[in-house]
Amino acid sequence: MTSKIILPPPPRAAELLCANEPEKKLYWDRSHYDSPESQMRALAKSSTLYVGNLAFSTRASHLRAHFSTLGPVAAVHVGLDRFRKTPCGFAFVEYESRAHAHQAVAYLTGTKLDGRVIRAELDAG
Repeated sequence: MTSKIILPPPPRAAELLCANEPEKKLYWDRSHYDSPESQMRALAKSSTLYVGNLAFSTRASHLRAHFSTLGPVAAVHVGLDRFRKTPCGFAFVEYESRAHAHQAVAYLTGTKLDGRVIRAELDAG
């Protein structure tokens, strides 16, 4: 007598892509916002990006050239070491429109700039 073994359907690629990632938690900046909700309201209106994992040699002009491929950039602020006043690996890029900021997060996160794979996220500031 033979018995049939019924297997579950194989997982789809989309399920495998995020299978090992923990759920992303919201960082609450307590120094600027009185509650996570007020931070989310500011984030909902923001056209500013936090850009991380930058090379220490990356300058504002490099960032402006890279990010202006998706739309007009209003301002670029490179984070500086407080003692040496040299770039320390992050920056803020402000777009003139929120739609361009969303495109930048979607299309420029994971791209290379000055030899480093960068990440871009919306910033409430």
